[in-house]
Amino acid sequence: MITINNEPTAYTPIFLGTTQHSLRLSLEILIMVGMKLNDEIIESYNVTVSAIELGQLPNIGSQIAIDEITGSELSGFKAKIRQSDAKIQNTVSIELENLIELKNVGQYQLLKGLKDMTQELNVPELSNNNLILMRQLLGVTQQELAAAMDMSRKTVNRFEIGEQKISDKFIDKLLLVYPELAESIEVQFDWVSLTFPDLTSKQVINDILTIQPNLFLERPTSQNFYTREMVFAGEKNIYIQDFAPIKNPETQAIEQKYGTTLYLTGKGTRLFEKALLEQNITWHDFFQKARQYRGHLTRLDIAINDKWGLLNMNDLVKAVQEKRFWSKSKSYAVHGNVDDGWTVNFGKSPFVIRAYDKRKEQASKGFDTDIQNRVELELHQDKAEYVIDEWFNQDNKKTLTDITFDILYTYLWFTDKPIKEKLLKADKVRDSIEASVEPMASWSLLTALGHKMKFIRQPKEQSIERIEKWVLESVVPSLVVLKKTGHWAEVIEAMNSAELSSEQQKLVKATMINAITQANQKLTINFEKPKKRYQES
Repeated sequence: MITINNEPTAYTPIFLGTTQHSLRLSLEILIMVGMKLNDEIIESYNVTVSAIELGQLPNIGSQIAIDEITGSELSGFKAKIRQSDAKIQNTVSIELENLIELKNVGQYQLLKGLKDMTQELNVPELSNNNLILMRQLLGVTQQELAAAMDMSRKTVNRFEIGEQKISDKFIDKLLLVYPELAESIEVQFDWVSLTFPDLTSKQVINDILTIQPNLFLERPTSQNFYTREMVFAGEKNIYIQDFAPIKNPETQAIEQKYGTTLYLTGKGTRLFEKALLEQNITWHDFFQKARQYRGHLTRLDIAINDKWGLLNMNDLVKAVQEKRFWSKSKSYAVHGNVDDGWTVNFGKSPFVIRAYDKRKEQASKGFDTDIQNRVELELHQDKAEYVIDEWFNQDNKKTLTDITFDILYTYLWFTDKPIKEKLLKADKVRDSIEASVEPMASWSLLTALGHKMKFIRQPKEQSIERIEKWVLESVVPSLVVLKKTGHWAEVIEAMNSAELSSEQQKLVKATMINAITQANQKLTINFEKPKKRYQES
């Protein structure tokens, strides 16, 4: 039994996955909940729920203890969790961290040059204008940057006026001093479509997706020449189209025609990542499995998320209007406005590059995100297969990051002045443009940063400092509300009766020993982040 906008229903709420484009360690998360009645999901809701009340992320398809859902499509829905006598350990923050690592095809950090790459890429170096833009985005003066970097202001000035070349050593140090720069860009899959010539939709659900079949609604369709589709929770976020079995009028035998197409939309990829997490496999593993079943990509979208506001969509639109760009495709289009957000498309199928204001796009749907702008590569058929081929190719040792920014740099470039017509007709158009016109600082910085980044995973070790920071930033405001509304006694009681896991007990013991050692030896506490990391193969 669950109440929806004060109306009691006989539905059973079922957890269907997380739906946020960019997850954050927060007290509130966005999830998808299905309403099950008589073993069938009737409808679904995207709801914001308290991470503390939730306790832990359920498995896909399991019942979730929601008492009430309120809200609307316009303002968004919120859910209240049923209070249980059982003390459930709050593991949402840990599970979200695991999901973040899976969701992002890469979290990136600047490399120390190109030493460990098999071949040098034809990419722009970080210029003096790039440095000026980075300093402005960081909101620091030349003097403040110089002090943080332990160098003179004159040296910083020489970098910015172009008298001194920006070295890799300088970039490495800049990244250590300003770690937010390393976290400013992320890359993720945002649409995946695969055809399987030898499978039915039910085989795709069982063998490829490995999701409970009863979470899919079967219904007829005439789309794409298919006759049946299996739809996750009844919504076209994760769905498979194939041919419904038919009876042969002559033999009366039931015949099944093989051939399916699997669709994971932008929202569907987010939902499916929770399933990947439960199965303990990565996107790389998933594509390998799909190929074992002769799966062929029909569409692949790769999104470059600008979480720092590196790009400005107003500037990009103005550059297009003033012909301050070069694209391998002659086709382009501008949509939207300043208030609702701009979208700029370059090219047509089978390959489109799209840039748009992600924050405004999500706000129009009633959602929040820490992504400010997004650049998407939309690839179809052989173009999509090429990316995965390159990713799987062990000989060239290119990461998905290398491939993504190779494509972006090769197909699209913005400049600070209009490009003369004669340059566009030159034999080597790109070389002529780059030799004659300065690049747009923000676009060249995005490309240069992307090319100097490599896919690494850096496991976050649990620490007292991290727990304290999360509590101070996210939990304390809610505790104040509980204290002022007379619920402080219950909080203290819950803290006193809470049982720590073995890992948490080890953490307490290690912290106490460390504190005693420091008190005896008067050592300085080392607050540096863990540096242990490994590269994704």
